[in-house]
Amino acid sequence: MNKYILKSVTVLSAAGLIFTVLAGCGKKPADENNYAVVGITQEPGIFDPHTVVAAGDEEIIYNIYEGLYKFDYEGNLNPCLATDVEISDDASVYTFTIRKGVKFHDGSDLDPIDVVYSLKRAAGLIDGQNGVALVSELDSVKDVEELSDGKVKVTLEEGNSEVMSYFTTGIIPEGYDNCQAAPVGTGPFKFDSYNPGQSVILVKNDKYWQKGLPYLDKVTFKVCADMDAGLTELSSGSIDIFPYLTSDRAAQLDTSRYNILSNGSNMVQVFALNNKVEPLNDVRVRKAINYAINRKDIISVTMDGNGVELVTAMSPAMGSYYDPSLNGTYDQDISKAKELMAEAGYENGFDITCTVTSSYLIHVNTAVELASELKAIGINMQIQQVDWATWLDTVYTGRDYETTVIALTSTYAPYDVLGRYQTSDGGNFINYSNSEVDELMAKIPLTTDVAERTELYHQVLAILTEDACSAYIQDPTTITAVSTRLEGYHVYPMYVQDMSTVKLVTN
Repeated sequence: MNKYILKSVTVLSAAGLIFTVLAGCGKKPADENNYAVVGITQEPGIFDPHTVVAAGDEEIIYNIYEGLYKFDYEGNLNPCLATDVEISDDASVYTFTIRKGVKFHDGSDLDPIDVVYSLKRAAGLIDGQNGVALVSELDSVKDVEELSDGKVKVTLEEGNSEVMSYFTTGIIPEGYDNCQAAPVGTGPFKFDSYNPGQSVILVKNDKYWQKGLPYLDKVTFKVCADMDAGLTELSSGSIDIFPYLTSDRAAQLDTSRYNILSNGSNMVQVFALNNKVEPLNDVRVRKAINYAINRKDIISVTMDGNGVELVTAMSPAMGSYYDPSLNGTYDQDISKAKELMAEAGYENGFDITCTVTSSYLIHVNTAVELASELKAIGINMQIQQVDWATWLDTVYTGRDYETTVIALTSTYAPYDVLGRYQTSDGGNFINYSNSEVDELMAKIPLTTDVAERTELYHQVLAILTEDACSAYIQDPTTITAVSTRLEGYHVYPMYVQDMSTVKLVTN
């Protein structure tokens, strides 16, 4: 029986633009000040946990949905809707014990059948999906079934030692198909409304399974046109939390009104080069670009020095999977860059365009600095600023661009960081292709020995670096301003706004 028949959510739709879950309205908070407003610079687009693409959407729905496991602010992967997991020796079968006493936002109980449905949907195993996974990393799931003891068994097509971090994907009610208009999860906050161009409002989940949480009655994610607009609202007091600040902007704030928090971001800021566009399809040109730029200067200009210099596709935040032996591979060498340009037939340089989203000042500033530095080898780079929706559609999805500057985010897993460089991967927006990388990435999930798996990652990083698939800049430090009226906020080493532990300061 389709369980969703028993799980109804009342929805009001106004011209398809404003969605309000009526169950969240009409209840006045005990304390009218028990709320927080978070400033965001991306227009929200997707509220479905299985089809979400933009990191800016994920940071909102993190508060709505939960997976079987969940990362904390120290990067640890902890049990969430599952209390534990048993993994077969060959890592092909994962058996989860489902937590009892959890309710969805519509009031229904979380049952193993909901987990089965959600994972099958994410893996493309629901009738009508034709085997096309919504969460590409779960494409290897062969079957999901409920066991007689209430556990859920996930069987993979073959062993995959890297799949655990993807069991963070959101669990939804069985048969539920209205995630975009009216998200329903088990998280600390319930979806209340979305007003395009203005805000997303979440309200407290009074029946949240983690007793005592959340503390706030309401959280508003307020859309700001850009960082400067957000700073104006921050200074006026209309928003309480503003993440992803640059150091110079943070220094402008009144420290008696705002605490400035920071942490490593585990993001990879990249000067992305479309490998299918001439002359960027020539590895000599891509290497010349890498040799021409000065990463330390870029970090100084864009982050006041508060960033970790990168030369590879992975941040040191990934620990042993990162290969420090590659550091310095592309230290600035203008003479070498000019030699490579001449070898490629571009001794007089060329014109190129960098399409960058105006939503993130750090990326715009990075593009400006890159344009200045590339002049030394004859590259005249024009900067085209676009809004976030246009960037996502044209650059990321359509791959219709020459260069761009963006920060790549990932779950706290090395396979998620490097998986995008496989030829057929949907996230491979730079159009990179190397059969050896494809072979190594296919081998990694089948390798259960950690040391061997680490060495495979190092081999992939070495190839990506030798191919100069793009120019990596930095892992920018995440700097967040938090109103002194609030406490309990944590800066995650990933793209997350966890509002469950945030509360008013009590005197």
